[in-house]
Amino acid sequence: MRNLFRFGGAVFGAALASSLLLTSCGSGAGKPVQLSIIDVAGNLQLSKPAIEAFKAANPKLVSDIEYVSLSAPELVSKIKAQQMASNLDTTMVLTGYDGMAAGVEEQVWEQLMPKYQKDFQATIDNYLPGAKAAYDLFDGYGLTYVYCPGGPMFTYNPDKVKNPPKTAADLLAWAKANPGKFIYARPANSGPGRAFLMGLPYLLGDSNPKDPTTWDKTWAYLKELGNYIDYYPSGTGITFKELAEGTRWMIASHIGWDINQRILGTIPNTFQGLILDNTTWVTDSQFMVIPKGLDKAREHATVELMKWLMLPQEQAVTFDDGYFYPGPAIKGVTLDMAPQASQDRIRPALRPAYDQAIASLPATTQLDAKALVTAFDMWDKLIGSKAKQ
Repeated sequence: MRNLFRFGGAVFGAALASSLLLTSCGSGAGKPVQLSIIDVAGNLQLSKPAIEAFKAANPKLVSDIEYVSLSAPELVSKIKAQQMASNLDTTMVLTGYDGMAAGVEEQVWEQLMPKYQKDFQATIDNYLPGAKAAYDLFDGYGLTYVYCPGGPMFTYNPDKVKNPPKTAADLLAWAKANPGKFIYARPANSGPGRAFLMGLPYLLGDSNPKDPTTWDKTWAYLKELGNYIDYYPSGTGITFKELAEGTRWMIASHIGWDINQRILGTIPNTFQGLILDNTTWVTDSQFMVIPKGLDKAREHATVELMKWLMLPQEQAVTFDDGYFYPGPAIKGVTLDMAPQASQDRIRPALRPAYDQAIASLPATTQLDAKALVTAFDMWDKLIGSKAKQ
């Protein structure tokens, strides 16, 4: 078993390690079971190595693990169909806010807390504040697995942007002076676009940043900004491609995307990121949930997998290639605990200002499901429909 005691919370790590050691030796109940994991958040690029390590360490508990990738809109209907047919194949789901909220509304998730308090309370007590705030939104129906401060932030070409904007007003003035050189993707299809949209009410001082119907300053700002934007791409990847090609000089970004696109070589490592003054992070989290109706053996194995994934050393695996930077949802897990390959890729792409901003700037959760749908609808009608053709 890998070293679990490379951070300050040794008691937390020791307690979980003891529990998992018992699991590895077999619970003495029944044959190994097969698990089936649905991923609707792109999470397996962060979690699959740790999940495979769990399978290897627990041959008496788990015989095999199947992986299924779906889009978030497909998720709840698939789970409900399995439940209604009394044929529940899925044992765990990895999801973002969208699938998490939809499943709670449709009552398809098992309420993990307080049912499994003895298993998960130590993890919850050790959450980073932003991860705990995300967990608190969903009444114990899932666990926050990974956490990222998210955005809003911006990635730019320093050869073209000599005096980067410092405020939202500066950004608007820069876009006006350089028409067609700033871009962001449609918020409903883009994490960075969504963070930009949800972050502006804090930057501009709207009366209620959690209610898009009150965003008078934000909608006015985006309408004016739209005069200097050629179009709104259907995904984040397009914005980075156009930045790399030189078609754009600055784009709305996200800490994970910014780092990851340098590591992947989409943009040069010389490109820089900026965070505006008075930014409030609109955080991003992904969750682990269990569908209602599992038999005891598979539910037990899934709970043990969840506990494993929240161990400090397994959380360190989520640094990955910076896609969800930092990644870990619990306190005390630092980059030097990550696999050496992740450290070697992330360090050259990371900017010191990012960790400083993570530590110093306020953070808030994303909009709840209902408000987010309203925000998307309003953006589509007020902003997207006015795009240049």
